[in-house]
Amino acid sequence: MDAQTEPEVPPAPVSEEPFLGPLDIILLAVLIGGAAWYFLKSKKKDTQTSQFKSYSIQPTTVNTMTMAENSFIKKLKSSGRRLVVFYGSQTGTAEEFAGRLAKEGLRYQMKGMVADPEECDMEELLSLKDIDKSLAVFCLATYGEGDPTDNCMEFYDWIQNNDVDFSGLNYAVFGLGNKTYEHYNKVGIYVDKRLEELGANRVFELGLGDDDANIEDDFITWKDKFWPAVCDHFGIESSGEEVLMRQYRLLEQPETPTERLYTGEVARLHSLQTQRPPFDAKNPFLAPIKVNRELHKAGGRSCMHIEFDIEGSKMRYEAGDHLAMYPVNDQDLVLRLGKLCNADLDTIFSLINTDTDSSKKHPFPCPTTYRTALTHYLEITALPRTHILKELAEYCSEEKDKEFLRFMCSTNPEGKAKYQQWIQDSCRNIVHVLEDLPSCRPPLDHICELLPRLQPRYYSISSSSKLYPTTVHVTAVLVKYETTTGRVNHGVATTFLSQKHPLDGQPLPRVPIFIRKSQFRLPAKTETPVIMVGPGTGLAPFRGFIQERDFNRKDGKEVGQTILYFGCRKRTEDYIYEEELEDYVERGVMKLRTAFSRDQAHKVYVTHLLEEDMDLLWSVIGENKGHFYICGDAKNMATDVRNILLKVLQTKGNMSESEAIQYIKKMEAQKRYSADVWS
Repeated sequence: MDAQTEPEVPPAPVSEEPFLGPLDIILLAVLIGGAAWYFLKSKKKDTQTSQFKSYSIQPTTVNTMTMAENSFIKKLKSSGRRLVVFYGSQTGTAEEFAGRLAKEGLRYQMKGMVADPEECDMEELLSLKDIDKSLAVFCLATYGEGDPTDNCMEFYDWIQNNDVDFSGLNYAVFGLGNKTYEHYNKVGIYVDKRLEELGANRVFELGLGDDDANIEDDFITWKDKFWPAVCDHFGIESSGEEVLMRQYRLLEQPETPTERLYTGEVARLHSLQTQRPPFDAKNPFLAPIKVNRELHKAGGRSCMHIEFDIEGSKMRYEAGDHLAMYPVNDQDLVLRLGKLCNADLDTIFSLINTDTDSSKKHPFPCPTTYRTALTHYLEITALPRTHILKELAEYCSEEKDKEFLRFMCSTNPEGKAKYQQWIQDSCRNIVHVLEDLPSCRPPLDHICELLPRLQPRYYSISSSSKLYPTTVHVTAVLVKYETTTGRVNHGVATTFLSQKHPLDGQPLPRVPIFIRKSQFRLPAKTETPVIMVGPGTGLAPFRGFIQERDFNRKDGKEVGQTILYFGCRKRTEDYIYEEELEDYVERGVMKLRTAFSRDQAHKVYVTHLLEEDMDLLWSVIGENKGHFYICGDAKNMATDVRNILLKVLQTKGNMSESEAIQYIKKMEAQKRYSADVWS
């Protein structure tokens, strides 16, 4: 601001000081120069971090609400949105699908937002119809024995127990399940049907994803038909080709003090250093490992018995509950990924949501370092879904690599088959993809945005709190396998646990854990007979059951028949807890039936033993109203066992097939038939 550019003023006497002295001018020049330097530096950094023009940053909107605001209706209205996608997610997949739908909404004039039912006032759904051409989509996973996920429980109970009027509400549902489970996609099916019963308008048919097959393909196939149906319903048109858009912007923060840096905490900063109850998924307890011993005697495979010390944590558990553990990724994979992306892993950064109306400000706790993010917060061993490959394609310098990735993301049968073969069948994670496509070199901050959040791993507790009130036991097989590419993949959690051994003279290794309650329970009356079928590590919860039955017996209570069917490969190799089980048998605590599949020429499994014992099964579940439990493989073993039970009811109980099916359903409703299975 030169004095000569000011409006005319009377000339000042020579003896008077000028408006700006020499020192003022120098200081002003320094300030202007500093501002210009900062502006140019920021611009240069933006250019470096957005080196591929295919991507754009979403425009930010003015956020007039506090972070605590849970009114999704207000957020929709204030930001001109019409689409809200709710998710019920236990492992992160449903949340990921919800995010993809909300992001794609821009192409169809349906600006969207993602919402967690647990953090919203879901009664506001009654007001959604007041927003013109609005739509609610529900991506809902089914968990356990046909249960809603933890974050969807209250919403599920609300629509189940209240006859609210949803007339005028437009909706669609995509369910996530697994066909090997008895209650396949029960939650998605129920919510879709219930919303219609309550007067809501279904805009598109229910979608069902099967995680036992190819849930990614199921989702893509459904949404590619969903969007045209939405356009038809609302009389809108697609804006054309998909625009690749970053959801988060990178902010490097080298000056962040160490005490403000997240180093692996799930939520609250320093929560692992200053522990305070109650402990749960967002505030895990850092439990010392007191025991970590090998259960297999030979055979080359490994099965661990691990005891976590929970004394002083105020955590309580019952036999049948699950222990959840937060693992960390293998450091070799972390280093390889950092090198492939040409990144300094110790760079301090934050990823900040460009949508300021979103309740999710960061994809994981920030600020942190790339090393911490890849170690504690991201599923770097997950098989990348097609939307990730589509975005990676933009970073390929060779056209053939770009076209190959795009081909696998296409909806034609050949592209889907190639994705199945190259990604899923070959078990390629993000590190493997980048290693096998050397021209694909994305910036690490975009990888951190794309990868799903590292999830806790759940294990059936293999102890009873009656006997071990201050320790929790788990039984886990070390996961390790060779892929078709010749690589050896390692399970994230079991590899992590296999390295946690207590050593004399050293502090006990610690692991973040919490307890998840289960419906897998012993009968309330101790005299009720029970049959337990648990081959391999399916024995885990039954070890706790047997301990508890033995405890009650010693306590003078009447205890009914306790029968265990256990199987493994060889008695001399993988017969876990052999001494304990044989001791229970000798003392008359239980009856044990064992099947060692490879100890003779022909294979023998627990299902063969059950078929031999049909009279005993009918006596327990038919005549004496006993409880029947299954734990282990859902795909084959659990299905075969259920079919044998149906056969028992028909042959020994003189029931028709439909009567036998109804009898088992009644047992399930009465908690007399329970399954804790996995695929």
